[in-house]
Amino acid sequence: MQFSSFQEFIEMGGYAFNVWSVYGMFIIFLAINLYGPLRKNKQIIRDLKRRYAINSQVQPMSVGSDTYSPRGSEVSEEDRA
Repeated sequence: MQFSSFQEFIEMGGYAFNVWSVYGMFIIFLAINLYGPLRKNKQIIRDLKRRYAINSQVQPMSVGSDTYSPRGSEVSEEDRA
């Protein structure tokens, strides 16, 4: 389709509103589909870093231990009896 002037291109043969609204919706759709996954990716990376930091601070349980006791709350054999 050829246009003789820029004004004729903008008017799109009398269908300017329909044509340009579809282009506008496409640009909005494209922006959402590009921005959404990028935002979600940053959120996942932030969450993984937070989990890694929490996991690196937790003291691992000993292999033979039946119960877990947080740091500083060790109970002696005499206290258990």
